[in-house]
Amino acid sequence: MKLIALFLLLLALPVQWEPDFNNAKKIAKEKNELILLNFSGSDWCGPCILLRKEYIESQVFTDMANENLVLVNADFPRKKKNIGTPEQVRRNEALAEIYNKEGSFPLTLLLNADGKVLKTWSGKPETTPEQWTAEIKAICDSKK
Repeated sequence: MKLIALFLLLLALPVQWEPDFNNAKKIAKEKNELILLNFSGSDWCGPCILLRKEYIESQVFTDMANENLVLVNADFPRKKKNIGTPEQVRRNEALAEIYNKEGSFPLTLLLNADGKVLKTWSGKPETTPEQWTAEIKAICDSKK
């Protein structure tokens, strides 16, 4: 019974986000996985909030991501209480200088372990969460 409870708990775990992009690249190389980098404005950007709730927090995405991706969220909240540490703000700004110079939100990129962009989604995807997840999974499978 304890084993079943533990298994169900593990299934319900949300995806884990890596706060440090350099560490994400290292993990991606070690695990032969891709990196999903998401630029968001978590407390002011409506499409960002919908992307997170409808896509990133969906069970189909969570299951796929836990097996295939290293996730990095470069968040740019506006409310003071939601702003990260100065170090995290610097890391997010550095990522934006490289990958999001136009300041698009949400912007989601699929990268290889060296940081090369493989696919970009600007705004909320125009497909269902299942279709979007399948598209990402197909790219992951093609790179293994």
